[in-house]
Amino acid sequence: MGPLLALASAACYGVVDFAGGLLSRRVHFAVVTFLGQIGGLLVALVAALALPAEAVRSTDVLWGALSGAGSGTAMHFLNRGLSRGAMSVVIPVSAVTGVALSVLCGVFFLGDRPSPLAWLGICVTVPALWLVSGGGIGARGGGGGGARTPAGQASLDGLTASLGVAVQYIGLAQADPVSGLWPVAAGRIAAVVLLLPTALRYVPEFRQPRKRLGQAAVIGAGAALGLILYLWAAQRQMLAVAVVLASLYPAIPTVLGLALLREKVTPAQVTGLLSAGAAVILLNLG
Repeated sequence: MGPLLALASAACYGVVDFAGGLLSRRVHFAVVTFLGQIGGLLVALVAALALPAEAVRSTDVLWGALSGAGSGTAMHFLNRGLSRGAMSVVIPVSAVTGVALSVLCGVFFLGDRPSPLAWLGICVTVPALWLVSGGGIGARGGGGGGARTPAGQASLDGLTASLGVAVQYIGLAQADPVSGLWPVAAGRIAAVVLLLPTALRYVPEFRQPRKRLGQAAVIGAGAALGLILYLWAAQRQMLAVAVVLASLYPAIPTVLGLALLREKVTPAQVTGLLSAGAAVILLNLG
């Protein structure tokens, strides 16, 4: 059950990233990010109230808040990078580095002991994510100009987002199941508070059609659902495995781009998709 929940979380995040990336090119990224957290907060509160917890402990709420700070940071820099049209740089950098940091933390600090098959799946996942997201293309596009070039700035956005992703996954996995979904709700509150100063800075950008504002909130609601599914997955299996499976989300924007935007698939992306499928099998067997 745990692997299926983690894969469902990946599907949610994949759709969210695809929709958020498109919306961030029409609406300022700060609007998309902040309203997304508001939408996520509403979903998390409803879910937490609908599924009563055995006991809401302060430590679990704090872990949830830390996770939310990571989420807010990740979405801020991810959407900023996507708004620059650098999806092929931001997504692979954030996904690959986020997975690596989370797995290393699980193994060295939280006592995770993946089986040899699971380790093989983890090792396959990292290059698969890079290939699926077109990381090789984005890397070549930078022209060696460093962090001041658009590609360099996007890489920094992706790297910063990856730190937020790692904090998000690690923090939420520490919450005890007895607290139900309140750690997720606490995380959304922390993310809203963290992003509020940036939102206030761009108040004029919020003058958008209601349809656009609603789309941003719905995208955030999808992200909250992805977090809920990840929390349930992490409670049923090792952090390393849950993180790796949930982090396969970059495959979804690639598939959606092919199906809806009629983008051309590259040989590298085909290799990445096949490798990601093999990683899923290995992780389930492990």
